[in-house]
Amino acid sequence: MAVAGNPHRNANILERFNDNELLKRYRLNRGGIMTVVELVRDAVTSPTNRNNPITAEIKVLTTLRYLATGKMQLCSADELHISQPSVSRILHQTINALCRPHIIRQFIRFPLDVRQLHRNNAHFMDIAGLPGVVGVIDGTHVRIIAPSEDEHAYVNRKKIHSINTQIVFDASYTILDIVAKWPGATHDSRILQESGLRLLFERHHVPAGCHLLGDSGYPCRTWLLTPYIHPHPGPQLNYNRAHKKTRSVVERGIGQMKRRFHVLHGEIRLTPEKASRIITVCAILHNLRMKMMMMMMTTTTTLMLLTKAEWLFTYKVDWHTGTSLSTYTLVMALREREICFDMKIDMFIIILLVIVII
Repeated sequence: MAVAGNPHRNANILERFNDNELLKRYRLNRGGIMTVVELVRDAVTSPTNRNNPITAEIKVLTTLRYLATGKMQLCSADELHISQPSVSRILHQTINALCRPHIIRQFIRFPLDVRQLHRNNAHFMDIAGLPGVVGVIDGTHVRIIAPSEDEHAYVNRKKIHSINTQIVFDASYTILDIVAKWPGATHDSRILQESGLRLLFERHHVPAGCHLLGDSGYPCRTWLLTPYIHPHPGPQLNYNRAHKKTRSVVERGIGQMKRRFHVLHGEIRLTPEKASRIITVCAILHNLRMKMMMMMMTTTTTLMLLTKAEWLFTYKVDWHTGTSLSTYTLVMALREREICFDMKIDMFIIILLVIVII
């Protein structure tokens, strides 16, 4: 039972705000928030009810609010009414729970399935026609306070203390791989050389003919395509233009993630180890939100397609038989073509079909 004087113990934020307000404050809607709660509930729930412990829901909301704003003061002064020392403990507990290996693998994993790689390749081909591209890679710096140990190793080329984070996106801005542990002075090529991603390609776990795109800071490999430094007019210049246009996905993806989670925009005033975990959690939450958006778009588009198709086929006549086609006939046809009932269907095909039917 809630105790008076402890309003955060019974604060029902999920009921007070609608999905748009939750997205604005916590970067996830109700469904997304509850997904995170269930992921960490076993790790953050107090083993007893003594002293009226803070619930898993409130711990998750506190963590999301910090990641969205980058300010612990807003968490403690917010409607949750939690003291700043408690906020620090909650963040430590919840971030660690989300950084468990099985959760990271659930949301961030480089695809090895041939069909998924082909889909990735097709989506990148649509951008500028470059064949074989399955991901785009870049490094991004996240500022931190000067650490007490090895301080010089964290000073990047802009003379700012940072974590240099390697990140790979697919064409739909889903993160396929992230390495968020290297000091800011570390070069992008060194991070790649030491990464498991390189081993996936060089040990042929990724099929031949699949490539990443990287900027000129990376070495050119059979599986990593970089731009020509001094391109000649013609094919080389055309390649560079297509390369730049395609690789811009990673720049926009990084921008999306940093705008969504402002903690990555400012200076993380924690140790490098804790900052690294925060970056990883932001990547997990970014992918969770992208996944939920795609599911919502698929469901909405499917309903739109079926509704419009029902209307169309109510009045359309089969001119060969002179009879009206039933909704059942349409639905069976759609099922045969795996348009509406496969959640992995290409969204561009569905939208095109809606336009054609309209």
